[in-house]
Amino acid sequence: MSSQQSTQTMKPATAAKKLGVYLPATPASFQEGVVSRAELYELQADPPQWLRELRESGPHPRPVVAAKLGVSIAGLARGGITEALTTEQIEALKQERPEWLEKERATQADVRKEAARIKKRDAERAEQPRP
Repeated sequence: MSSQQSTQTMKPATAAKKLGVYLPATPASFQEGVVSRAELYELQADPPQWLRELRESGPHPRPVVAAKLGVSIAGLARGGITEALTTEQIEALKQERPEWLEKERATQADVRKEAARIKKRDAERAEQPRP
């Protein structure tokens, strides 16, 4: 009996998410096929031109847009951003500094501060000897 290892594959949407790109902007051959782990690793290690261009200029998926703007995905939605944006559109928003963006950035900063405070508190508790 031979123990042949099956190739793990993923849907294009999963691969696009792992690559940080917006699936509808990828080539049709990528969208219509399946991606093996080996192919994913190859795309990550040596990205083809289409992948480099997508990562550079977009359109970017919402998690990437949120990260580039320094807000949460929910903050994007509250600001009325529900679609993918290009790098140019993201840069324009950064220049315009709309009120919702400033508010969401402040909220995100508060969330990060609170997470850091809790992490520090938990670390201090872990160092204390138990009675």
